[in-house]
Amino acid sequence: MSGPEPPGFLMPGSPPMRDTVAGWRQWVATRGDFTPAPRLSLAQWRLLSPKDKSLRDLHRAVTHANLPLLQTPMSLAVTKLLRGRITSNAAKRKPTTLSGVMVTGGGYQGKTETACECLAAFEEGWLQLHRYLNPEAVSGTRDLHVPVAYVQTPVTAKPKSLCKAILNFYGAPLSSRMDLPDLIRQVALTLHENGTKALLLDDITRLRMHRADDQDTLDLIRAFMNMHVTLVLVGVDIPRSGLLREGRHDPGSGQVHFPPSRHAVNGAEPTQTERRFDLVELDRFHYDTDEEITAWTDHLAGVESQLRLIKAEPGMLTEGVMPEYLFERTDGVVGLLERLLEDGCREAIDSGTECLTEPLLNNIAITPGPPGRDRTTGEIPDIPAPRRPARKASGRRPRNTVLDDQGPAAATGS
Repeated sequence: MSGPEPPGFLMPGSPPMRDTVAGWRQWVATRGDFTPAPRLSLAQWRLLSPKDKSLRDLHRAVTHANLPLLQTPMSLAVTKLLRGRITSNAAKRKPTTLSGVMVTGGGYQGKTETACECLAAFEEGWLQLHRYLNPEAVSGTRDLHVPVAYVQTPVTAKPKSLCKAILNFYGAPLSSRMDLPDLIRQVALTLHENGTKALLLDDITRLRMHRADDQDTLDLIRAFMNMHVTLVLVGVDIPRSGLLREGRHDPGSGQVHFPPSRHAVNGAEPTQTERRFDLVELDRFHYDTDEEITAWTDHLAGVESQLRLIKAEPGMLTEGVMPEYLFERTDGVVGLLERLLEDGCREAIDSGTECLTEPLLNNIAITPGPPGRDRTTGEIPDIPAPRRPARKASGRRPRNTVLDDQGPAAATGS
């Protein structure tokens, strides 16, 4: 006899893994399906039965663990460049090397999620435009139409392992007898047959330029740019990683020009010798000017609207010294802010406080990220420690007065 069905907000199974076609498509299709817990007043809460209260608590906890990706001024700039580059490249009909995009920034700043969301939106529009059929499919065949491919750079990357990671995304057959030229030709054929327009290589700064294998892998990545696909490389602090060391930065165009690749498809050197990338940074928030303080406070307001704490008053995260306090705890890194608030909300629910305060958050330690993150490459940022005891008035940043009401006297100038 089967038990009761689990609540609808508890999605069955594990989250989709984006490094396969099936996993990527599942993520694209379901990324907006989650329904957050409804808002309840304290009076409404008190009318619930103990069972319903327990269920509501679970739903609220799941809501706080699945906060939506909010656009920031920095992510908007990344999205604009990335979407424009991919769309423009996808429309090109000339057999030319396509310019790529490098998305850099610190750890936990939302680089991967911002890039994936942008690519998912492109894929949805591209599939609708072509009625979900591959316009480049060979007559009489039914090739998959995969406009976007997402691949994580192997931890110990080598040219062969990177080719295999790309082919594994498509589920393409592999043979142990395939040498590197065979793998490169298979990658080129697979990208073409599936109509892939953008290839995202995540965690690209796992490549270490002091290793010969990693230098060969970067050389291979440049060769991919001749396969009529837009390369999107995402990594932590790319300028300092050594990936651009062999490149020549053009301050006029803001692009990085690379020398020719030593690898070539079908054994011939590409005719296009300059490999170009647009380098764009997804920066953290800052808290120095009025404009920066306002941007941070606006972001906190957006996050606050997603929280489901019963006794939370409007301005819980945006008034008084709370914006300054949250900035000091997270250094303006959105991923650390999300982790702090998620754990803080759980503590607020468990303790019955039902509100986020500085004393409550002082007892919350921001823990490192999920398994597989490489601290040595900056994938896990430095985490500021909470201040204890409470901060004194002297020696701290000026209080945020951007949203203060100055009263009629200030308005009249008297």
